[in-house]
Amino acid sequence: MTGPATVLPSMRLDGQIALVTGAGRGIGRGCALALAEAGAEVIAMSRTAAEIEALAAEIGAKGGTARALVCDVTETPKVRQAINGLERLDVLVNNAGTAIMGPFLDFDDTALDTMLGLNARAVFVVAQEAARLMDRHGGGSIVNISSQYGIVGAPGNSIYAATKHFIVGLSKSMAVELAPKNIRVNTVGPTVTQTPMIDALMASGDSVKESVLARIPMGRLGQVEDMVGAVVFLASPAAALITGATLVVDGGWTAQ
Repeated sequence: MTGPATVLPSMRLDGQIALVTGAGRGIGRGCALALAEAGAEVIAMSRTAAEIEALAAEIGAKGGTARALVCDVTETPKVRQAINGLERLDVLVNNAGTAIMGPFLDFDDTALDTMLGLNARAVFVVAQEAARLMDRHGGGSIVNISSQYGIVGAPGNSIYAATKHFIVGLSKSMAVELAPKNIRVNTVGPTVTQTPMIDALMASGDSVKESVLARIPMGRLGQVEDMVGAVVFLASPAAALITGATLVVDGGWTAQ
C-alpha cells in the first residue's frame, strides 16, 4: 500500500494581481518581469511614467499582462487613493526605496528626512493600504524589500540600516497580526546588487567595490536575477506556510 503522492507546490501566480512599487528600474523592474512570467497581472508603480510604460509594453510583448500606475509613494494621500482604487490585489512587492550613505556624525536633516520618508513611512503606508485591500478580498501575500543591512550594520550606513531594520521589524509584526486574515508578510534582504543606484554609489573608485566583494564569500555582487526568485517564491503558493520570515540573498555576507 502506497502513501499519498507528493506534489511539488507551484510557484505559478496565474490569475493573480501583483503590485510592484519602484518598478521602473533595478530590483523592482526585475520583480515585475518575473511576476509576469509566473502568470500574474502586474501593476507597475513608479513616479517615472516613461520607465513603467516601457516596462508594461515589454511585458505585453512577451505575452504577459501589465499596466503602469504613475504615483510617487511618498505622496501619502495619492498612494492611498491609488491602491484603494484597485479592483483587487493578491501580491504586493513593496520595493521602492533609496540609499544615502555617509558618516553618522555628518548626516544632515534633509538626507535623514528623505530616507525616513521613502524607506520607512512610504513602506508602511503602501503595506497598510495593500493589506486593507487584500483583507476585503480574502487574503494575499506581501513581500517587503529590505536589505542585508536589515540584519547587520556597517560604517556609513546608519540611517539606511535603521530603515531596513524597520522594514524587518514591521514585517514580523504585520505577519503575526495579519495571519488570521490570510495575509502573509515576508521580507527579502538583498546584498549589494548591481543596479543603477548601486553603480552610482560605487562610481568613486575600484576600492569601494573591492571592499564590498571582500565581505561576500561567494565573491561577486548580487544581480537582479538573484533576487527575483526569492520574491516570486515568497509570493507564491509554494510559500503558503511561510510568514514573518526574512530571506537574505547575500552570498554569505551575514553568515560571518
